[in-house]
Amino acid sequence: MTIQQLEYILAVDQFRHFARAAEYCRVTQPTLSAMIQKLEDELGVKLFDRTVQPVCPTPIGQKVIDQARVILAQAAQVKEIISEDKQSLSGVFRLGVLPTIAPYLLPRFFPQLMEKYPELDIRVTEMKTQDIQQALHAGDLDAGIIASKLEDTFLTGETLFYEQFYAYVSRKEPSFKHDVIRTSDITGEHLWLLDEGHCFRDQLVRFCQMEAVKVSQMAYRLGSMETFMRMVESGKGITFIPELAVAQLTEEQRQLVRPFAIPRPTRQVVLATNRDFIRHSLLCVLKEEIKAAVPKEMLTLQSIQCLL
Repeated sequence: MTIQQLEYILAVDQFRHFARAAEYCRVTQPTLSAMIQKLEDELGVKLFDRTVQPVCPTPIGQKVIDQARVILAQAAQVKEIISEDKQSLSGVFRLGVLPTIAPYLLPRFFPQLMEKYPELDIRVTEMKTQDIQQALHAGDLDAGIIASKLEDTFLTGETLFYEQFYAYVSRKEPSFKHDVIRTSDITGEHLWLLDEGHCFRDQLVRFCQMEAVKVSQMAYRLGSMETFMRMVESGKGITFIPELAVAQLTEEQRQLVRPFAIPRPTRQVVLATNRDFIRHSLLCVLKEEIKAAVPKEMLTLQSIQCLL
């Protein structure tokens, strides 16, 4: 039994297809299939049911796969121990980021980070909060940038910054004439919202006491904040945007931005890892680069802000 064989069976479990798993592992399909067959012969069991499509693990195969995942995570930790001892800032680092954070935060620090540390290979994936937490549990991510309090005892996190929510209002909406937006100004009519499951949506629905929006036929769920902004600019409705998004707007677009009345809804942006994470030197660099890239006033919670 080898580490390579365990990597192959995890790839097949992920893709449920031998050819795609082989492509992912950068080997030929016959090579991958032969290695898995050799492992099955050694163990005396079939790990995958090849008679169905997509391929799926057998009951005993699923148990072996679960254990393989643990073994590979522990094997990776051996290398991480050495890297941390050397305070190395090289190698692969897998980072999950919320889709409502990534487009506005990453351009502020990522290019500079890559220039400073060219040997560091950060691989970023946009994921919802629940998916990030599950990936941290499974060892598929090294860290995640999320916007919610950590209640999972397996995970640990440190606050990066606090970010206000703003309303983005069409010129045709009555509330466009207001200097600030109150929750009473917002109804389900022509309100552009993200799909359920996005913490950005869930936090604001709770803050604005708009539970009825979840079933309202007038609430639109296209799934993209940028799409919603284009809809508002074309003269239809209201949406919500995070504070860092405001900095990317043109002067004309900023005329559509309205702050909330005090207390202003604010999210806590957190850098999360699992409690067994080892490469703290690298994590510290990432954390400091992010903090240096956001406005200083966002590093502390203001008295006018309401933490969601």
